Amino acid sequence: MPKPTLFGAIERPRSLPDEVAQSVMSAIATGALKPGDKLPSEAELSANFNVARTVVREAISLLKFDGVVDSRRGVGAFVANREERTSFRISPACFEKRREIIKLLQLRTSVQSGAAALAAELRSDTQMEVIEAVLQELLVANAKGPEDALEERVEAELRLYRLITAASENEYFCDVVNMIEANIQNYLRSAFMKNAAASEFEPGAIMEHKAVVAAIKNKAPEAARAATRTRFTNASNSLAARQDFA
Repeated sequence: MPKPTLFGAIERPRSLPDEVAQSVMSAIATGALKPGDKLPSEAELSANFNVARTVVREAISLLKFDGVVDSRRGVGAFVANREERTSFRISPACFEKRREIIKLLQLRTSVQSGAAALAAELRSDTQMEVIEAVLQELLVANAKGPEDALEERVEAELRLYRLITAASENEYFCDVVNMIEANIQNYLRSAFMKNAAASEFEPGAIMEHKAVVAAIKNKAPEAARAATRTRFTNASNSLAARQDFA
């Protein structure tokens, strides 16, 4: 009987070191590997994944860079404790559990509200004109309804908050928002679109978007922060409450 393996299969021709690193991260996410556990040796991992030992070394380097594993000279590599990790990377494995998705949306709420507060202080008249124009596009798409303009409506909302974030003049906010959006689009698009169709066309959601834009136009940072937090908290709660969201 074949010996069970901790790791899932990898696909080619994507980057082999990335694939190996992702498989190890998936084993950690599912609890097959726990903080403090020693990883199999380089030779064992090489045989497990059927790759060269140089590929395994590069994968371990990626995991070390991300703070996922600690390497001890002459001893081996060990799974790091979550609270001791210093890097900021969100992998597809974290989306396997509902609670992890909600945590990501909570992060988005905090980041977007901070960016909106700065945008209210720092936005230019030109930036404000573009933000208002995209809000109008969102309203037009919203009026068409989810059957006719779902993609258009979702894209308008995403662009609206990208522009607001850019108006914060803080590239780090932009980087984090882009990362969050990319992960949601790559791994949660189906649930994201279902939620948009079910709840984002509601009048309450539209009023919340308008309140965010109005606060930024009025250069009211705290009002912009509060309005944005309300908007994204409600969106997160709506997504969490959906029965068809696994």
